[in-house]
Amino acid sequence: MPSKAGTTRLVIVESPAKAKTISGYLGPGYVVEASFGHVRDLPRNAADVPAKYKGESWARLGVDVDNGFHALYVVSADRRQQISKLVKLAKEVDEIFLATDEDREGEAIAWHLVETLKPKVPVKRMVFHEITKPAIQAAVANPREIDRDLVDAQEARRILDRLYGYEVSPVLWKKVMPKLSAGRVQSVATRIVVERERQRMAFRTAEYWDILATLAVANAGEGPRAFNATLIALNGDRIATGKDFEPTTGRVRAGAGVVHLDEGGARGLAARLEGRPFTVTRVEEKPYRRRPYAPFITSTLQQEAARKLRLSSQQTMRTAQRLYENGYITYMRTDSVNLSETAISAARRQIVELYGERSVPPEPRRYTGKVKNAQEAHEAIRPAGDNFRTPGEVAKELSAEEFKLYELIWRRTIASQMTDAVGSSVSVRIRAVSTSQEEADFGATGKTITDPGFLRAYVESSDDENAEAEDAERRLPTLVKDQPLTADELVAQGHHTQPPSRYTEASLVKALEELGIGRPSTYASIMQTIQDRGYVTKRGQAMIPTFLAFAVIGLMERHYPRLIDYDFTASMENELDEIAGGDHAAVDFLTAFYFGSSNGAGDQDIARSGGLKKLVTENLSEIDARSVNSIPLFTDSDGREIVVRVGRYGPYLQRELPGGEQPAPAEGEEGGAQGDRAPIPEGLAPDELTPEKVHELFLGGSGERKLGDDPATGEPIVLKSGRFGPYVSSGERKSSLLRSQTPDSLSLEEALRLLSLPRLVGVAPDGVEVFANNGRYGPYVKRGEEFRSLESEEQMFTVSLDEALALLAAPKTRGRRAAAPPLREMGVDPLTEKPLVIKDGRFGPYVTDGEFNASLRRGQTPEALSLEEASEMLAEKRAKGPAPRKKAAAKKAPAKKVTATKKTAAASKSTAAKKTTTAKATAARKAAPAKKAAPKKATAARPAEE
Repeated sequence: MPSKAGTTRLVIVESPAKAKTISGYLGPGYVVEASFGHVRDLPRNAADVPAKYKGESWARLGVDVDNGFHALYVVSADRRQQISKLVKLAKEVDEIFLATDEDREGEAIAWHLVETLKPKVPVKRMVFHEITKPAIQAAVANPREIDRDLVDAQEARRILDRLYGYEVSPVLWKKVMPKLSAGRVQSVATRIVVERERQRMAFRTAEYWDILATLAVANAGEGPRAFNATLIALNGDRIATGKDFEPTTGRVRAGAGVVHLDEGGARGLAARLEGRPFTVTRVEEKPYRRRPYAPFITSTLQQEAARKLRLSSQQTMRTAQRLYENGYITYMRTDSVNLSETAISAARRQIVELYGERSVPPEPRRYTGKVKNAQEAHEAIRPAGDNFRTPGEVAKELSAEEFKLYELIWRRTIASQMTDAVGSSVSVRIRAVSTSQEEADFGATGKTITDPGFLRAYVESSDDENAEAEDAERRLPTLVKDQPLTADELVAQGHHTQPPSRYTEASLVKALEELGIGRPSTYASIMQTIQDRGYVTKRGQAMIPTFLAFAVIGLMERHYPRLIDYDFTASMENELDEIAGGDHAAVDFLTAFYFGSSNGAGDQDIARSGGLKKLVTENLSEIDARSVNSIPLFTDSDGREIVVRVGRYGPYLQRELPGGEQPAPAEGEEGGAQGDRAPIPEGLAPDELTPEKVHELFLGGSGERKLGDDPATGEPIVLKSGRFGPYVSSGERKSSLLRSQTPDSLSLEEALRLLSLPRLVGVAPDGVEVFANNGRYGPYVKRGEEFRSLESEEQMFTVSLDEALALLAAPKTRGRRAAAPPLREMGVDPLTEKPLVIKDGRFGPYVTDGEFNASLRRGQTPEALSLEEASEMLAEKRAKGPAPRKKAAAKKAPAKKVTATKKTAAASKSTAAKKTTTAKATAARKAAPAKKAAPKKATAARPAEE
């Protein structure tokens, strides 16, 4: 679309990829340039504060709370070069179009660009929800002004999060551990994960039994002959199932009125039913109908991508960002399930082409969102354009990850406009009378789908991996009341109640959305933040809270419960939405929250307490650090309370001494004594600290476990945990576990095999012994001072003398290995025009331009990292400058001569000092648990908000 004759327009977008796509849709007279996201923000640390503000009392916050919450914004160091370029371009054009994203963040970036560039030419705002030629041309033809209400809402959110983070986080530094952070949303998300783990810790399993009968009909006709039915009642009373047990006691709920079968009861009843006649007592058939799912919004896309593609929230959003910027899908940060009329028409046309006219309902489907305060003017996530491209049509243009996500979005969109899935469901009750005249009722259900409708295109997954898929059928024979059946098999089967499942990223996003906490643009960053801060770790897809998270949430619950209250956090989101709608003033909202003077805005409980400022300062002296950092587990059989303490070197176990007294704390530690402490192995989940596991960890303070006795020597063989990992010991012999072995599954036979190392393979012709052993760098064979590596650990036990000698005779590989090829070549950095590659280093993959290196962050993968992200990471490294070189050690000055008397006095003084230092170090070592590294990623100089 050419601009007016003689007119030059500057179009500013957020990313180079977006700029490249859009520039192809605009004609001559348009210059399209990227801002690289946010161009300025509140200062991250004291170094960011301009010199003229450093003396201000509010400078550390970056917000002048006494003057209308005026925010101090600074241009990011890694954006200055690009801003200079934009300033220059702004002076050379006749008009500026701000084409940042259509949400609040995008609106704020547009405003910040105006404030930073200070253009002298007209500025217009253009918005679009997909990057296609018609959408871009329509946006240029219909610009608008910057929406100040949206900007105010985003700014209020940013300031709110800064106040929350910068006022509450120092409390955590003083009472729990340095460099921790609190945040309006991250703390609530952490609380949700901690509460689920508490439920798992309090859970007590219960066992219950039932009977599975394989029943058959005499004349099955066209249907199946046999089917399964489960015992559901005995003498009219329902058989107990998992839902009938109290989760914290493992006992049947009071008043449940159920029959609790144990193993003996189930097996006995099965025996008494053997050979007895079975009769159908009831058959109920109902129509089955399932409506399609709504199109994707941000949260449901993250959930399904996690379930189906095993992508983290951040991976999903990065991939969706690339698809959006390259014109494949609509904007991916949305909470609206709406589809435009154009999209509905495109979907219906494609359904007819692919599945036939019968798959399209008479009227288009329209959906209503369940998300609180959803932005209904936006669209759901769908394929871009007026005519959707099928996955087959774009397969060659996309990476594997992009293709899978595009196909997911395409299928969900198409399915949302298809007909219902219909069929029938049937419920059958069957009775048999045992030899003891017990009436046993069995139940079976079936489902038949006569028309799959939308299920042809898409079937939603479930967080429960054992759940039956919605398109699965369970076919039963044609049955009628009073029909006789025979039992081919009766099997008593046992079950155990299960604790509530841990959250995954997908289910945690869903929980936050249902509570009305957070917004589409924040979910992925929150998932990453709580992991980076050391509050949550992942085991597969499951999110496990650390004991550090228990301490932080415990402090917040006791002293600042309102700040992590679900309703309160959701109400703040509502008020921010009201600011965005022009119904509330941001200053009133912030004043009520921070100072407590409510002008009809803000949370009344916080207002009555005097506001956040008073809340965190006045209560500080009431917080007992030892109590906060102690998580009670249980009382052992000797009446001692077992607690987890969160110490400076990591969590550890502690128990009271007999009589309830505690020894005096050693210097530099929180308290306790060596014999009553035990380190908690890294990776052990809180709910795995059972009494049995705790007892094991307290054995010797290092988690010893006797595996048995050596049949040759009679000495005990013990599994221990040492500084360099688990090992087995017997007498003077020790051997580390192999990489393929785990302490939990190690057997006595495997331990004996380990203790046979080093293994004498044989004697070489020159009389020198040849051994096979396991070392720091893996398995090897040795002859004298000659070593050669073995290919596998198993070879240590099987390699023959001839094979070992042949290996030892081969020449060593000398010198450095050839440099490994890069993991990925990314292209040219848009900022420096240097080629970027991803390499594999000692500490994992990193991106480099040959001069600066930046390690990939947790959750980032070489395959998914975008060029823009890589450029930003290296820009941050450049802004910090090269790492300072270590100074060479200063040369020692020549020792001065002293007299014999002085020498004696100096030596005596030095010896005394060494003894004192050694005694202190020994005491500290005895008192301290095994050292553990502080949680990774929790090293930011200032807390991240949210």
